[in-house]
Amino acid sequence: MKSLYELVESTIHKNQLSKLREFYSGKNVIVTGGASFIGSNLVDLLLALNAKIKVIDDFSSGSPDNLLSKAEVNLVQEDLRNFDAAQRLIRNAEVVFHLAAIHGGRGFIEKYKQEMLANLAIDNNIFSAGLENGITHMVHASSACAYPITLQESEISRNLLSENQASMEQPEHSFADGVYGWTKLIGEYQLQNHCSDKGMRGRSARIFTAYGERENESHAAIALIAKALLKADPYPIWGNGQQTRNFTHVADTALGLAFLGADETGPSFDVFNIGTSEHIKVIDFVEEIFQQTNWAPTTIDFQLDKPTGVASRASNNDKILASFGWSPSIGIREGLARTISWYRSIQNKPKNLFELEERLSAR
Repeated sequence: MKSLYELVESTIHKNQLSKLREFYSGKNVIVTGGASFIGSNLVDLLLALNAKIKVIDDFSSGSPDNLLSKAEVNLVQEDLRNFDAAQRLIRNAEVVFHLAAIHGGRGFIEKYKQEMLANLAIDNNIFSAGLENGITHMVHASSACAYPITLQESEISRNLLSENQASMEQPEHSFADGVYGWTKLIGEYQLQNHCSDKGMRGRSARIFTAYGERENESHAAIALIAKALLKADPYPIWGNGQQTRNFTHVADTALGLAFLGADETGPSFDVFNIGTSEHIKVIDFVEEIFQQTNWAPTTIDFQLDKPTGVASRASNNDKILASFGWSPSIGIREGLARTISWYRSIQNKPKNLFELEERLSAR
Protein backbone atom coordinates (compact mmCIF):
# COMPACT_ATOMS: atom_id res chain seq x y z
CA MET A 1 0.00 0.00 0.00
CA LYS A 2 1.30 3.47 -0.89
CA SER A 3 2.51 5.67 1.94
CA LEU A 4 0.56 8.84 2.63
CA TYR A 5 3.25 10.90 0.87
CA GLU A 6 3.21 8.61 -2.17
CA LEU A 7 -0.57 8.91 -2.24
CA VAL A 8 -0.37 12.71 -2.10
CA GLU A 9 2.39 12.73 -4.70
CA SER A 10 0.18 10.80 -7.11
CA THR A 11 -2.80 13.13 -6.70
CA ILE A 12 -1.46 16.69 -7.01
CA HIS A 13 0.49 18.59 -9.64
CA LYS A 14 4.28 18.43 -9.39
CA ASN A 15 4.50 22.23 -9.18
CA GLN A 16 2.22 22.24 -6.13
CA LEU A 17 4.34 19.62 -4.41
CA SER A 18 7.55 21.47 -5.27
CA LYS A 19 6.19 24.68 -3.73
CA LEU A 20 5.23 22.87 -0.55
CA ARG A 21 8.64 21.22 -0.30
CA GLU A 22 10.37 24.55 -0.92
CA PHE A 23 8.33 26.19 1.85
CA TYR A 24 8.68 23.48 4.52
CA SER A 25 12.21 22.24 3.84
CA GLY A 26 14.32 22.95 6.91
CA LYS A 27 11.53 24.80 8.72
CA ASN A 28 10.89 24.21 12.41
CA VAL A 29 7.26 23.13 12.73
CA ILE A 30 5.24 22.35 15.86
CA VAL A 31 2.21 20.06 15.70
CA THR A 32 0.07 20.01 18.83
CA GLY A 33 -1.97 16.82 19.03
CA GLY A 34 0.52 15.39 16.55
CA ALA A 35 0.18 11.80 17.80
CA SER A 36 -3.52 11.79 16.97
CA PHE A 37 -5.24 10.34 13.91
CA ILE A 38 -5.10 13.45 11.72
CA GLY A 39 -2.06 14.91 13.46
CA SER A 40 0.20 11.90 12.89
CA ASN A 41 -0.74 11.71 9.22
CA LEU A 42 0.07 15.41 8.89
CA VAL A 43 3.42 14.79 10.61
CA ASP A 44 4.25 12.06 8.07
CA LEU A 45 3.55 14.46 5.22
CA LEU A 46 5.57 17.30 6.74
CA LEU A 47 8.53 14.99 7.36
CA ALA A 48 8.41 13.93 3.73
CA LEU A 49 8.53 17.65 2.86
CA ASN A 50 11.75 17.89 4.93
CA ALA A 51 10.34 19.90 7.82
CA LYS A 52 11.80 19.63 11.33
CA ILE A 53 9.00 18.52 13.63
CA LYS A 54 8.20 18.88 17.30
CA VAL A 55 5.03 17.10 18.44
CA ILE A 56 3.28 18.07 21.67
CA ASP A 57 0.63 15.60 22.82
CA ASP A 58 -0.79 14.32 26.09
CA PHE A 59 -1.74 10.96 24.45
CA SER A 60 -5.35 11.23 25.64
CA SER A 61 -6.55 10.17 22.18
CA GLY A 62 -3.34 9.79 20.21
CA SER A 63 -0.45 7.39 20.65
CA PRO A 64 3.32 7.60 20.09
CA ASP A 65 2.89 4.42 18.04
CA ASN A 66 1.18 6.56 15.39
CA LEU A 67 4.42 8.40 14.74
CA LEU A 68 6.20 6.07 12.37
CA SER A 69 9.36 8.18 12.21
CA LYS A 70 9.79 8.76 15.93
CA ALA A 71 13.55 9.18 15.59
CA GLU A 72 12.98 12.25 13.39
CA VAL A 73 10.40 13.81 15.70
CA ASN A 74 11.00 15.75 18.91
CA LEU A 75 8.15 14.22 20.90
CA VAL A 76 7.01 16.02 24.06
CA GLN A 77 4.27 14.69 26.34
CA GLU A 78 2.40 17.61 27.88
CA ASP A 79 -1.12 18.75 28.75
CA LEU A 80 -1.62 22.07 26.97
CA ARG A 81 -4.37 23.11 29.36
CA ASN A 82 -1.32 24.15 31.40
CA PHE A 83 -0.62 27.79 30.44
CA ASP A 84 3.01 27.73 31.58
CA ALA A 85 3.69 24.58 29.55
CA ALA A 86 2.25 26.19 26.42
CA GLN A 87 4.40 29.30 26.92
CA ARG A 88 7.50 27.14 27.38
CA LEU A 89 6.90 24.80 24.44
CA ILE A 90 5.37 26.99 21.71
CA ARG A 91 8.59 28.67 20.65
CA ASN A 92 11.55 28.33 18.29
CA ALA A 93 9.31 27.50 15.34
CA GLU A 94 7.92 29.26 12.30
CA VAL A 95 4.73 27.25 11.79
CA VAL A 96 2.37 25.78 14.39
CA PHE A 97 -0.39 23.35 13.50
CA HIS A 98 -2.73 23.38 16.47
CA LEU A 99 -4.73 20.13 16.53
CA ALA A 100 -4.72 19.42 20.27
CA ALA A 101 -8.27 19.28 21.62
CA ILE A 102 -10.68 17.27 23.73
CA HIS A 103 -12.67 15.48 21.05
CA GLY A 104 -14.26 12.25 19.86
CA GLY A 105 -17.12 10.85 17.80
CA ARG A 106 -20.75 11.89 18.04
CA GLY A 107 -21.39 9.76 21.13
CA PHE A 108 -18.40 11.28 22.89
CA ILE A 109 -19.22 14.91 22.14
CA GLU A 110 -22.82 14.43 23.24
CA LYS A 111 -21.75 12.80 26.51
CA TYR A 112 -18.73 14.82 27.60
CA LYS A 113 -19.86 18.41 27.04
CA GLN A 114 -18.25 19.85 30.15
CA GLU A 115 -14.85 18.33 29.36
CA MET A 116 -14.85 19.86 25.89
CA LEU A 117 -15.07 23.37 27.32
CA ALA A 118 -11.37 22.95 28.13
CA ASN A 119 -10.75 23.48 24.41
CA LEU A 120 -11.34 27.19 24.95
CA ALA A 121 -8.42 27.34 27.39
CA ILE A 122 -6.18 25.15 25.22
CA ASP A 123 -6.75 27.38 22.20
CA ASN A 124 -6.12 30.57 24.15
CA ASN A 125 -2.91 29.14 25.63
CA ILE A 126 -1.54 28.14 22.21
CA PHE A 127 -2.52 31.34 20.40
CA SER A 128 -1.15 33.55 23.20
CA ALA A 129 2.10 31.58 23.32
CA GLY A 130 2.41 31.74 19.54
CA LEU A 131 2.00 35.50 19.50
CA GLU A 132 4.40 36.12 22.38
CA ASN A 133 7.06 33.79 20.93
CA GLY A 134 7.08 35.17 17.41
CA ILE A 135 5.32 32.33 15.57
CA THR A 136 4.57 33.63 12.07
CA HIS A 137 2.10 30.96 10.86
CA MET A 138 -0.63 29.43 13.06
CA VAL A 139 -3.05 26.83 11.65
CA HIS A 140 -6.02 25.98 13.87
CA ALA A 141 -7.95 22.76 13.42
CA SER A 142 -11.55 23.93 13.51
CA SER A 143 -14.51 21.80 12.43
CA ALA A 144 -17.56 21.69 10.20
CA CYS A 145 -19.42 21.57 13.54
CA ALA A 146 -18.87 25.34 13.61
CA TYR A 147 -21.60 25.74 10.98
CA PRO A 148 -25.17 26.60 11.99
CA ILE A 149 -27.25 23.47 12.41
CA THR A 150 -30.12 25.28 10.69
CA LEU A 151 -28.21 24.84 7.40
CA GLN A 152 -27.95 21.08 7.89
CA GLU A 153 -31.46 20.00 8.87
CA SER A 154 -32.64 18.47 5.60
CA GLU A 155 -31.69 15.12 4.06
CA ILE A 156 -33.23 16.39 0.82
CA SER A 157 -31.93 19.92 0.18
CA ARG A 158 -28.30 18.98 0.93
CA ASN A 159 -26.62 22.37 1.17
CA LEU A 160 -22.93 22.86 0.53
CA LEU A 161 -21.56 24.82 3.47
CA SER A 162 -19.55 27.95 2.64
CA GLU A 163 -17.06 29.69 4.91
CA ASN A 164 -19.08 32.92 5.14
CA GLN A 165 -22.04 31.04 6.64
CA ALA A 166 -20.47 30.69 10.10
CA SER A 167 -19.20 33.64 12.11
CA MET A 168 -19.10 34.93 15.68
CA GLU A 169 -19.62 38.47 14.39
CA GLN A 170 -22.96 37.84 12.67
CA PRO A 171 -25.74 36.54 14.97
CA GLU A 172 -27.60 34.81 12.14
CA HIS A 173 -24.45 32.78 11.40
CA SER A 174 -23.75 31.80 15.02
CA PHE A 175 -25.64 28.61 15.81
CA ALA A 176 -22.98 25.94 16.00
CA ASP A 177 -23.45 22.18 16.33
CA GLY A 178 -23.37 21.55 20.09
CA VAL A 179 -20.71 22.40 22.65
CA TYR A 180 -17.91 21.05 20.47
CA GLY A 181 -19.00 23.21 17.54
CA TRP A 182 -19.20 26.28 19.75
CA THR A 183 -15.67 25.73 21.11
CA LYS A 184 -14.38 25.50 17.54
CA LEU A 185 -16.21 28.64 16.38
CA ILE A 186 -14.99 30.56 19.43
CA GLY A 187 -11.49 29.18 18.77
CA GLU A 188 -11.62 30.75 15.32
CA TYR A 189 -12.66 34.05 16.88
CA GLN A 190 -9.81 33.86 19.39
CA LEU A 191 -7.27 33.27 16.63
CA GLN A 192 -8.70 36.10 14.53
CA ASN A 193 -8.20 38.52 17.41
CA HIS A 194 -4.73 37.22 18.23
CA CYS A 195 -3.67 37.76 14.62
CA SER A 196 -5.17 41.17 13.96
CA ASP A 197 -2.22 43.35 12.90
CA LYS A 198 0.10 41.63 15.38
CA GLY A 199 2.53 39.80 13.11
CA MET A 200 1.07 36.29 13.29
CA ARG A 201 -0.77 34.88 10.28
CA GLY A 202 -3.68 32.62 11.29
CA ARG A 203 -5.71 30.09 9.33
CA SER A 204 -8.64 28.10 10.72
CA ALA A 205 -9.35 24.86 8.88
CA ARG A 206 -12.95 23.69 9.09
CA ILE A 207 -12.29 19.97 8.85
CA PHE A 208 -15.22 17.89 7.67
CA THR A 209 -15.74 14.16 8.35
CA ALA A 210 -12.18 12.83 8.08
CA TYR A 211 -11.58 9.07 8.15
CA GLY A 212 -8.71 6.73 7.43
CA GLU A 213 -5.68 5.01 8.86
CA ARG A 214 -5.00 5.49 12.61
CA GLU A 215 -8.53 6.58 13.45
CA ASN A 216 -10.03 4.80 16.47
CA GLU A 217 -13.38 3.12 17.06
CA SER A 218 -14.93 6.15 18.76
CA HIS A 219 -15.40 7.62 15.28
CA ALA A 220 -18.12 6.32 12.97
CA ALA A 221 -16.03 5.06 10.06
CA ILE A 222 -13.81 2.76 12.14
CA ALA A 223 -16.70 1.62 14.34
CA LEU A 224 -18.66 0.62 11.23
CA ILE A 225 -15.66 -1.24 9.80
CA ALA A 226 -15.01 -3.00 13.11
CA LYS A 227 -18.63 -4.17 13.34
CA ALA A 228 -18.45 -5.59 9.82
CA LEU A 229 -15.20 -7.46 10.45
CA LEU A 230 -16.67 -8.86 13.68
CA LYS A 231 -19.81 -9.87 11.73
CA ALA A 232 -22.30 -8.03 13.91
CA ASP A 233 -25.75 -9.39 12.99
CA PRO A 234 -28.02 -7.56 13.43
CA TYR A 235 -25.69 -4.80 12.33
CA PRO A 236 -26.30 -1.55 14.29
CA ILE A 237 -26.42 1.85 12.56
CA TRP A 238 -27.11 4.99 14.54
CA GLY A 239 -30.13 6.76 13.03
CA ASN A 240 -32.02 5.81 9.87
CA GLY A 241 -28.95 5.62 7.64
CA GLN A 242 -30.24 8.39 5.38
CA GLN A 243 -28.20 11.13 7.06
CA THR A 244 -25.34 12.28 4.82
CA ARG A 245 -21.71 13.12 5.51
CA ASN A 246 -18.83 14.14 3.27
CA PHE A 247 -16.38 11.40 4.21
CA THR A 248 -12.89 12.82 3.47
CA HIS A 249 -9.82 10.59 3.48
CA VAL A 250 -7.15 11.76 5.91
CA ALA A 251 -4.51 12.09 3.16
CA ASP A 252 -6.65 14.80 1.55
CA THR A 253 -7.17 16.43 4.96
CA ALA A 254 -3.43 16.47 5.73
CA LEU A 255 -2.61 17.98 2.34
CA GLY A 256 -5.22 20.72 2.84
CA LEU A 257 -3.69 21.58 6.22
CA ALA A 258 -0.20 21.71 4.69
CA PHE A 259 -1.40 24.22 2.10
CA LEU A 260 -2.86 26.46 4.83
CA GLY A 261 0.38 26.37 6.79
CA ALA A 262 2.31 27.55 3.73
CA ASP A 263 -0.06 30.44 2.95
CA GLU A 264 1.90 33.69 2.82
CA THR A 265 -0.68 35.89 1.07
CA GLY A 266 -4.07 37.34 1.89
CA PRO A 267 -5.36 38.70 5.20
CA SER A 268 -3.79 38.09 8.60
CA PHE A 269 -6.63 35.67 9.41
CA ASP A 270 -8.82 33.51 7.21
CA VAL A 271 -11.00 30.39 7.31
CA PHE A 272 -11.05 27.50 4.83
CA ASN A 273 -13.11 24.35 4.46
CA ILE A 274 -11.26 21.04 4.14
CA GLY A 275 -13.77 18.42 3.05
CA THR A 276 -15.56 16.91 0.10
CA SER A 277 -18.60 18.32 -1.64
CA GLU A 278 -20.17 14.89 -2.02
CA HIS A 279 -23.15 14.03 0.19
CA ILE A 280 -22.76 10.35 1.05
CA LYS A 281 -25.53 8.54 2.87
CA VAL A 282 -24.36 6.59 5.89
CA ILE A 283 -26.16 3.50 4.55
CA ASP A 284 -24.25 3.81 1.25
CA PHE A 285 -20.97 4.11 3.15
CA VAL A 286 -21.89 0.96 5.06
CA GLU A 287 -22.84 -0.91 1.89
CA GLU A 288 -19.38 -0.15 0.47
CA ILE A 289 -17.85 -1.58 3.66
CA PHE A 290 -19.91 -4.76 3.22
CA GLN A 291 -18.78 -5.08 -0.38
CA GLN A 292 -15.10 -4.63 0.47
CA THR A 293 -15.20 -7.01 3.43
CA ASN A 294 -17.14 -9.65 1.44
CA TRP A 295 -19.75 -9.92 4.18
CA ALA A 296 -23.22 -8.54 4.87
CA PRO A 297 -25.63 -9.05 7.78
CA THR A 298 -29.04 -10.57 7.43
CA THR A 299 -30.51 -7.64 9.40
CA ILE A 300 -29.61 -3.99 9.88
CA ASP A 301 -30.69 -2.46 13.19
CA PHE A 302 -31.39 1.23 12.66
CA GLN A 303 -31.04 2.68 16.16
CA LEU A 304 -33.20 5.79 16.12
CA ASP A 305 -32.58 6.57 19.80
CA LYS A 306 -28.85 7.15 19.27
CA PRO A 307 -27.31 10.61 18.67
CA THR A 308 -26.82 11.15 14.94
CA GLY A 309 -26.06 14.85 14.63
CA VAL A 310 -27.24 16.91 11.68
CA ALA A 311 -29.20 15.47 8.75
CA SER A 312 -26.73 16.49 6.03
CA ARG A 313 -23.22 17.90 5.78
CA ALA A 314 -20.90 18.60 2.85
CA SER A 315 -18.38 21.26 1.89
CA ASN A 316 -18.30 24.05 -0.64
CA ASN A 317 -14.66 23.96 -1.78
CA ASP A 318 -14.64 26.99 -4.08
CA LYS A 319 -12.46 29.06 -1.74
CA ILE A 320 -9.69 26.54 -1.05
CA LEU A 321 -9.68 25.45 -4.70
CA ALA A 322 -9.24 29.03 -5.91
CA SER A 323 -6.56 29.82 -3.32
CA PHE A 324 -4.42 26.67 -3.43
CA GLY A 325 -5.76 24.39 -6.15
CA TRP A 326 -6.78 21.89 -3.45
CA SER A 327 -9.66 19.52 -3.97
CA PRO A 328 -10.16 16.04 -2.50
CA SER A 329 -8.90 13.34 -4.83
CA ILE A 330 -9.39 10.09 -2.90
CA GLY A 331 -12.84 8.61 -3.39
CA ILE A 332 -14.74 6.42 -0.96
CA ARG A 333 -13.83 3.17 -2.69
CA GLU A 334 -10.07 3.82 -2.56
CA GLY A 335 -10.19 5.45 0.86
CA LEU A 336 -12.14 2.61 2.42
CA ALA A 337 -9.88 0.02 0.80
CA ARG A 338 -6.84 1.64 2.45
CA THR A 339 -8.62 2.04 5.78
CA ILE A 340 -9.95 -1.53 5.91
CA SER A 341 -6.55 -2.93 4.92
CA TRP A 342 -4.88 -0.93 7.69
CA TYR A 343 -7.49 -1.87 10.29
CA ARG A 344 -7.20 -5.57 9.46
CA SER A 345 -3.45 -5.33 10.06
CA ILE A 346 -3.40 -3.71 13.51
CA GLN A 347 -2.85 -5.87 16.57
CA ASN A 348 -4.89 -4.08 19.23
CA LYS A 349 -8.33 -4.09 17.60
CA PRO A 350 -11.26 -5.63 19.52
CA LYS A 351 -11.42 -9.44 19.25
CA ASN A 352 -15.19 -9.65 19.67
CA LEU A 353 -18.31 -7.49 19.81
CA PHE A 354 -18.33 -7.41 23.60
CA GLU A 355 -14.79 -5.99 23.63
CA LEU A 356 -15.77 -3.45 20.96
CA GLU A 357 -18.74 -2.24 22.99
CA GLU A 358 -16.57 -1.99 26.11
CA ARG A 359 -14.09 0.11 24.19
CA LEU A 360 -16.80 2.38 22.79
CA SER A 361 -18.46 2.90 26.17
CA ALA A 362 -15.13 3.87 27.71
CA ARG A 363 -14.63 6.80 25.30
